[in-house]
Order: sequence, then C-alpha cells, then structure tokens
Amino acid sequence: MNGIFLIPANSKKSMLIFGLFYPFDLIMFVTGLGITLIMIMFFPVAEIGWAIISILPAVVVGFLVFPLPNYHNVLTIIISAFKFFTTRQKYIWKGWCVINEIDNTKK
Repeated sequence: MNGIFLIPANSKKSMLIFGLFYPFDLIMFVTGLGITLIMIMFFPVAEIGWAIISILPAVVVGFLVFPLPNYHNVLTIIISAFKFFTTRQKYIWKGWCVINEIDNTKK
C-alpha cells in the first residue's frame, strides 16, 4: 500500500461504551433514572400529574443521550449548536481574487 493507510469511518465508535455512549452520558442517564426512582417513591403517582412529573427526569435525560445517525447523540447536537451560536464566527476567504495576492514588489 506504499505507506498509505485508510481509517474506517466508524473508528471512533470503539472509544464509546457499547459503541454508543461516553461515560458522561451513562452517568447522566443513571442519575436521571435514580432521580426518577426517588420521585416515584415519594410522590403519589396514582395521580396522572404527579406520575408525569415523576418520570420527567428519565424522559429528558433519555432524550439527551438518545443515539442519532451521523451524530453521537442529541446532547452533542445541542452543545455544537450552542457553541456555534455563542462564539464569534470568523470566516477567512481564500479565493482566486487578485486583491488577496501579496504584493512583494513594494518594499
């Protein structure tokens, strides 16, 4: 192959737990499930309002760590969008225009 190596497109999946989750994702998911279990034990879940409030942490965290194609998960998309909209975007155009040419004749 003359020193040319191909890297498979899914090579980063081997760094993830079960090929889907970072350790932070699993910690966040287990924490959400734990909070949900505690809320189910202490709130009267026979009433529909309290039942919805009790399962809300598990639903929200489950949505955040849900794996998506072409992205790691929903949390990754939200973090990327937040960084994109809150940081200053600077695009340097390097085109074929003569104006961008460096004039070395003037000294």
